[in-house]
Amino acid sequence: MSYVDGSAGVTERKPLKLFDMVRSRLRVKHYSMRTEQAYVAWIRRFIRFHGKRHPRDMGGAEVEAFLTHLAVERNVSAGTQNQALAALLFLYRDVLGIELPWMESIVRARRSRRLPVVLSREEIKRLLGCLDGKHWLMAALLYGTGMRLMECLRLRVKDVDFERGEIVIREGKGAKDRHVPLPQRLNQALERQIERARVQHELDLSDGYGAVVLPKALARKYRHADREFCWQFLFPSERLSTDPRSGRVARHHLDESVLQRAVKSARRRADIRKLATCHTLRHSFATHLIENGHDIRTVQELLGHKDVRTTQIYTHVLQRHASGVLSPLDSM
Repeated sequence: MSYVDGSAGVTERKPLKLFDMVRSRLRVKHYSMRTEQAYVAWIRRFIRFHGKRHPRDMGGAEVEAFLTHLAVERNVSAGTQNQALAALLFLYRDVLGIELPWMESIVRARRSRRLPVVLSREEIKRLLGCLDGKHWLMAALLYGTGMRLMECLRLRVKDVDFERGEIVIREGKGAKDRHVPLPQRLNQALERQIERARVQHELDLSDGYGAVVLPKALARKYRHADREFCWQFLFPSERLSTDPRSGRVARHHLDESVLQRAVKSARRRADIRKLATCHTLRHSFATHLIENGHDIRTVQELLGHKDVRTTQIYTHVLQRHASGVLSPLDSM
C-alpha cells in the first residue's frame, strides 16, 4: 500500500509487515501454496514461543531453543522438525538477509524407520470394490500409477496421453516432472471423466468464469491459456472458490479430503484391518511391482524418488521375507 504526502507531493510506500515479506519472497521463488502456509505457520509459532519478539532481535540460539523444544517437549518427528528448520532458515536467509551460525546444539528428533503399510492384491480389489464414480477412478489411479494424492488431484486434462499410454506428472515432489504408465483398464473411465470436466468448463464459461490457475508465469506468457480446456483440472471441484493469491474466482481441483474420507469409509466397509490411507495405494503399487520382478531403478523412476535408498524400503515388505519363512512352531 502507499500514501501521498500532500506537502511534498511524494508518494511513499509503507514498509511491508514481516509475514507479507515472507509471502512475497516465497511467491517470487515460486514456492507452492502448501509450502507457503506451512512456513508462515512455523514462523508464527517461533515468534510466539519467544514471547512475540521480532526475529531480527533473535538469532541462532533462539532457533536452537525452539527446535530442541519441538523434539524434546513436543516429541515431533524428524520430518516435522526439519520442516520447521527449513522455514526458519528461509526467514533469516531469504527474507531478513541474516546468515545464521552453525547450530550444533540442536537436539535432533529421532528418525523412525517404520515399514510402510501395504495391501495385498485381494485387499486392493475389496477396497476398490467399495468405491464408485470419481472416487473409484482416483483411487485406481493411485494404485495403478503410484502417484501421490496431490499429484493425482493436480492432473490437468492435457496430462493424460491416451496415444502414448502414459500420464505426465508435472512438478511433483522436488519440482520434477515424470511419466507414469496409464493403466489401459482406466481408459474409458478417464474419457468419461474428461467429458464431465468439459461440460463443467463450458458451463463455467457461459457464466463468465472458466479461467483456471496456471503454474508460475504461464498466465502472462500465454494470455488466454487459462480458459482453454486442456489446462483445466481433470478432477475439478464441485464449487467455485477464490484464489488466495490472485483473488480471482475460479474452479480449482478437488480437495484432498474428499478422497481421503472416501477411502477411509471404503476401508471399513471392505473390512480391511490395516490402517490404509490414500498413500497406502502408492506403497502397494511399488511393492507389487517389485514382487513382479521389476527392477528397483525402474520403480524408483516411476515413484519419483531422488535416492534409490528410499525405494529400497519396499524390498523389506515383500512376502518372501517374513510370511515366506516357516515358523518352528508349525514344523513341530
